[in-house]
Amino acid sequence: MNQEILWLDTLKFNEQGLIPAIAQDHQDGTVLMMAWMNRDSIQQTVKTGEVHYWSRSRSELWHKGATSGHLQKVKSLSYDCDADALLLKIEQVGNVACHTGARSCFFREAPLLLQQLVV
Repeated sequence: MNQEILWLDTLKFNEQGLIPAIAQDHQDGTVLMMAWMNRDSIQQTVKTGEVHYWSRSRSELWHKGATSGHLQKVKSLSYDCDADALLLKIEQVGNVACHTGARSCFFREAPLLLQQLVV
């Protein structure tokens, strides 16, 4: 049996056939974005070396950067111990991952009231 099929069969997709995928800069470790992948987008990513996601809003395969030029080139792809989340270490072409034009989608910081967190 094909190694790719064995690996994909271990993943735990949700009811919609999706799995969360975190894109992280392979050089400095910055978390750039989170998106969803399905079996087909994972296969296209492995086949082409460029990240493909599943667009929930458009219900279609999404080749990251195909229109903007901000491609994501895969350096490694791994999955967590529960096989229900992916980590893509990538080279972000153009240094912009977010649709807002920011480098990372995680540019908003929530204020934490540390005194309320102390038990």
